[in-house]
Amino acid sequence: MIYIILILVFVTIFFVPQWWVKYVMKRYNKTIEALPGTGGELAQHLIERYQLPVTLETTEEGDHYDPESKTVRLSPEYFNGKSLTSIAIAAHEVGHAIQDFRNDELLILRGKMVLTSQRFQKFGAGVIFVAPILSAVVHSPIAGIFIALIGFFSIASSVVVHLISLPVEFDASFNKALPILKEGNYVTKRDLIAVHQVLLAAALTYVAAALAGLLNVWRWIALLRR
Repeated sequence: MIYIILILVFVTIFFVPQWWVKYVMKRYNKTIEALPGTGGELAQHLIERYQLPVTLETTEEGDHYDPESKTVRLSPEYFNGKSLTSIAIAAHEVGHAIQDFRNDELLILRGKMVLTSQRFQKFGAGVIFVAPILSAVVHSPIAGIFIALIGFFSIASSVVVHLISLPVEFDASFNKALPILKEGNYVTKRDLIAVHQVLLAAALTYVAAALAGLLNVWRWIALLRR
């Protein structure tokens, strides 16, 4: 019985957030002709309204704001969509552009951490790739421990990035996007409830990613204990 409870807790913690995010995004991604414009049109309008020195384009790599190229990128689905999900995601990503324009410290820190994490992960991938050769040349258990530690810290660095991203994402959703949509009357008061859920889902995307990363960290800890 205890094992069944543990499995249920495990599933709840690691998979329910991911499922809920996808569910909310899909639920409110239905065309509403009464909306004044598409996600892309709203994003461009907000960029011009706040005089942000950024560009707007579509991408197949997921909705995001790139602080390096100063670009708001939306998937074609949300860029061309007239749905509450499209509107909320567009406002959320422009919210990140506003953070960048205002030199938000956490956004800057996340940017630095992302670069560091990417470099460390590339290094970790390289070490793991040559691990069989290294183990054959160096007949020592220390080599195996060293490789395992590299893998552990490589994964752990991505978890740190996701954790730092949480306050950044919540700020973009609820201190930037939601007030903009509410005060600008871009959606009705009735639709604000749904928009709030979409913005929460957008912020929780990193919670789901962090939990998945923690699962991998736990696996590496188990490996190191052997």
